[in-house]
Amino acid sequence: MTVHHFTPEGMLQPVPYHHVAVGTGTKHVHVSGQIARQADGTPVAPGDLAGQVAQALRNISVGLAGAGASFADVLRMTFYVTRWSPERIGEFMTGVEAVADEIGLRLPMPPASLIGVDYLFEPDVLVEVEATALLD
Repeated sequence: MTVHHFTPEGMLQPVPYHHVAVGTGTKHVHVSGQIARQADGTPVAPGDLAGQVAQALRNISVGLAGAGASFADVLRMTFYVTRWSPERIGEFMTGVEAVADEIGLRLPMPPASLIGVDYLFEPDVLVEVEATALLD
């Protein structure tokens, strides 16, 4: 396997993601920011953070598969969430957990950052997700 995820003792636990990923492959896969849109551009789950997280992760899965990768190969992810506040973590994680088995995303997730932003490129977009993977 090209990627090993772990959280060493002495780092904050429990969290819904691993703190460290070690990659040994040579082919880098970068999936650009994905949002809750179907392939034809139709919005998915307007106003629903959990639904948008789930769809954005589905879209990441499609991008990874197109490059011959899966979530097992992901080194790290970045989530951008509009109007973020800590009280929204339950709704956010509901979206992750709702789709994890479907797309092969094991929990805890690969190392991830969640960044609160005021606005994404369209007013209805609540979350955008990026992923970086490594293959042999």
